[in-house]
Amino acid sequence: MSTPPALGRPTRVRFGVLAFACSLAAITYLDRLCIGSAASDLVAALGLRHESELRWAFTAFSLAYAIFEVPTGWLGDVFGPRATLIRIVIWWSLFTSLTGLTGWTVGGVMLIGFPMLVVIRFLFGMGEAGAFPNITRALHNWFPLTERGMTQGYVWMSSRVMGGLTPLVWVLLVHTLGLSWRAAFGLFGAIGLIWCIAFATWFRNRPEERSDVNEAERALIRAGTAGATEPAHARVPWGRLLRSGNLWALCIMYAFMVYPWYFYVNYLPSYLQEMHGVEKASTLGSLYKGGPLIFGAAGCLIGGWLSDRYIRRTGDRKWGRRIYGMIGHGACVPLWLVCVIAPNAWSFALAAALTGFFNDLSMGSAWASCQDIGRRHAAIVAGCMNTIGNLGGAVSSYVIGWLVARSIDVYLHTHGLVGSEFASLPLSDRQAALAPGYTWNFVIFAGMYAVAVVLWLLIDASKPVLAEDADPVVSK
Repeated sequence: MSTPPALGRPTRVRFGVLAFACSLAAITYLDRLCIGSAASDLVAALGLRHESELRWAFTAFSLAYAIFEVPTGWLGDVFGPRATLIRIVIWWSLFTSLTGLTGWTVGGVMLIGFPMLVVIRFLFGMGEAGAFPNITRALHNWFPLTERGMTQGYVWMSSRVMGGLTPLVWVLLVHTLGLSWRAAFGLFGAIGLIWCIAFATWFRNRPEERSDVNEAERALIRAGTAGATEPAHARVPWGRLLRSGNLWALCIMYAFMVYPWYFYVNYLPSYLQEMHGVEKASTLGSLYKGGPLIFGAAGCLIGGWLSDRYIRRTGDRKWGRRIYGMIGHGACVPLWLVCVIAPNAWSFALAAALTGFFNDLSMGSAWASCQDIGRRHAAIVAGCMNTIGNLGGAVSSYVIGWLVARSIDVYLHTHGLVGSEFASLPLSDRQAALAPGYTWNFVIFAGMYAVAVVLWLLIDASKPVLAEDADPVVSK
């Protein structure tokens, strides 16, 4: 039998695919996380009391993102990731730009009030939905089994790095260069459109569709992946998918993992400003705000590399994916409890950054598991996992804000301050009002990671959802 070395040296076109996947992952997080840095501007523009009152806008994004994950994952399986990703990027870039019009008054009429902001964030979430499932589908088509954890690690590393640097980018654009926060949203939308043009020109769904991919690289991509080049099917076996305990364990684990993570996206900047006095325009403060995602980038890369290395050495895909999820989520339990008692900004920032690292140690394993158990339905399986995960994020986006708002109301009532402007209260009163709400949130996060550790024991990446996709048993 011919082996890839016998066919000559493989070309490296697949790494161009990885570059597009990583750059797209970075842009999704730039557009998704910039609203956290803009939260105080949105509160002022809309005349709200506190950032916690933006919770419906935060929830609208998460809910739409969850609802449309599976439909757009299905589109990627049927029509290919190229056309699907082009539609996704154009759509969300438009609504990123429109977010910048929030609270803008023309002739005494506010163009986009709070209800319309909620609608825009829902439509933005609808647009971003399916980005990562279709990235997963593209990587499934272009990379061999033994490189899947590594590629997913690079993709999630890219997203986390950009997400972690978004507060710094915001400070540089808005506070250093003097760009208005409204114009910043327009700039971020334009970046997505530029990416879309380059992607449409270069990317193709499969290696066979590009003449610069030699036969050695095609053989390398197909090696060890039974049916990897089979076309996707429009008829999704929903009944068998929904009866898969393996898939449900993966999805529920991801929900418990995503729930705490949305704190970084929506509330961390305001928490550091209010509870630890981090200046809004501070460069160091922006790194504190982005720390969990910057550390998470390292976790994504290391976790994906360790998972693939374990599988190459042992051949045990089940524990190769499972073990690093358990280690990562187990470490998050005590770290979130440390966040409750952290006495100052740097100690809290360090503990929070480490939760980001250990959370993301499992990201490569989780998304590679979607490819492992999904096979030809990799995008739809990834869509299922991300749907359930982001339903957890939608609940989180509302509940975190509700607990904080409830904490404020209780404090004002207890101290006879009902009717007072919260922003005008002394700093000590504001911090005392906010502290119980944040404490409850951090304790809940710790409990969720403890449950996630147990759920990893129920996930077996060696067992595909469809039995006929199982790897053939080779007799010796």
